[in-house]
Amino acid sequence: MSQLPNCLLIVTAEVDAGVEAEWSRWYDEVHLPDALSCPGVLAGRRYCTVGEVSESDRGQGRCTRVKLWTTVYELDSPGAVETKEFHAMRGWGRFAPHVRSQTRVVSTLR
Repeated sequence: MSQLPNCLLIVTAEVDAGVEAEWSRWYDEVHLPDALSCPGVLAGRRYCTVGEVSESDRGQGRCTRVKLWTTVYELDSPGAVETKEFHAMRGWGRFAPHVRSQTRVVSTLR
């Protein structure tokens, strides 16, 4: 097994079908290359889940069918998401009204 990074940024999003093609094109052609050029961002890859997703809240589980986009970035440290270059990335806002859910988490190896 290859060496896993010490720090990850994981972003998920559900996007309205009506803008999904435009959003996906922007994400692949603009946003991902911009993110990968930021200091401390080592690599990134985008995934798509189509089908059933299980969730739980306080022991109550539910399954829903969704199309969930997940991007996993390898970072050299949590500080990579605090750089001026990372904060300067633009474009997500125009899609915000069409994003039904979004999560963003920075996780470090413990």
